Amino acid sequence: MNQTYASSADGTGIDAAKVAALADEPLDWRFKALPPAAWGLTVGQYLATRPALADLGTPLLTLDAGALDHNLRTMAAWCEAAGVALAPHGKTTMAPALWQAQIEAGAHGITLANLPQLRVARAFGVDRIQLANTLLDPAGLGWLAAELDADPGFAFTSWVDSAESVRLMDDALRAAGAGRPVEVLVELGGPAGRTGARTVAEAVEVAEAVRRAPTLRLAGIGGYEGALAHDASEGGLAAVRHYLHQLEALHLALAGRYESEQPVVTAGGSAYFDTVADVLRPFADAKVIIRAGAYLAHDDGFYRGISPLSRGAGTPLRSAMHGWARVVSHPEPDLALLDAGKRDLPYDEGMPEPQNVRTGAGAGAGAKSLAGTGARISRLNDQHAFLHGAGDLAPVGAVLRLGLSHPCTAFDKWALIPVLDDVDGPAPRVVDLVRTYF
Repeated sequence: MNQTYASSADGTGIDAAKVAALADEPLDWRFKALPPAAWGLTVGQYLATRPALADLGTPLLTLDAGALDHNLRTMAAWCEAAGVALAPHGKTTMAPALWQAQIEAGAHGITLANLPQLRVARAFGVDRIQLANTLLDPAGLGWLAAELDADPGFAFTSWVDSAESVRLMDDALRAAGAGRPVEVLVELGGPAGRTGARTVAEAVEVAEAVRRAPTLRLAGIGGYEGALAHDASEGGLAAVRHYLHQLEALHLALAGRYESEQPVVTAGGSAYFDTVADVLRPFADAKVIIRAGAYLAHDDGFYRGISPLSRGAGTPLRSAMHGWARVVSHPEPDLALLDAGKRDLPYDEGMPEPQNVRTGAGAGAGAKSLAGTGARISRLNDQHAFLHGAGDLAPVGAVLRLGLSHPCTAFDKWALIPVLDDVDGPAPRVVDLVRTYF
């Protein structure tokens, strides 16, 4: 991968050679972002032709190199100043090259959510992984045991939230003949939240069950505050803070029971990591790890509004992802249909935001801003977007740049994502191609 936005090149924590080998992947019809002119070339060969945004078709998702670099460095600096470690959630991008950039910028490791994601990470040699979930699949636990036994340098933690999950893990690991114990974090949840023991007392009981299981090792505690709030209102922030104080109480209750020299205390998605650092950072005896994943791409929607760095906690992030769609029909004066829909763009945290329009020779033609015009997208079908308010600014054939909301449901629609040198430039060039594995 082109290291345009990586801060170093030592490859620590991931197999840099395997990531670099992605440049040798042949390109063909499987990658919907690329034109036929790329077919038969490798990634490296195609990039050597210096393709332009104007050469790419629609629908399209792109990343911006400058914004990625800004976000990478901004978050690394914030974590260092806040005194917390960062294990970004890899499920957001499922892109080993972007994981490498995060690790090289100082990330403690990579967080993942399920077994298939874990296998992708191991295929690329990621050697410090937190599974923010409970792994109960017997075959998966057998595979994990073999990975741990074969690689002494592989550091892995999983979550557990009940004595039953502890029993099932222990049974499967014993059956697999596991040599190394699996480090686990006891998960604390909250009312109507996601997984996790619902009270501190219940979580302490789970911790004791872990201590009795010979194949497991109590390495810390964790949880997810983002399941308990969905905005930065006074009520939402109060709910997050109350939950984090419960996590604090659990840590204090487990003092002297951890089976690790420096236990892990982890929380913090991309919405409330400042509050996490504020409440949990005072633990001198623990490593406090936040797991923000959306920060790297950021967005022009949900995270633009809720990120702590948008609310005064530091230097704001920049949206690094954009959609591109062409007007294919203008059947009514106030309705135009674009050639991008639910199969191409995220929509679960808000509709795409029309930002500018390019007319003429493809997406690389001169752009006109749509700010202040009232242009909006009202809904998406599988393959179409319904555009209103653009009028004559968006004739048939015009290409719109769209601001997007929620990186987690943008990346999963694209196996290969072009990276532009400057999305705001008059003629953006493709400087990289990011491979994803969903």
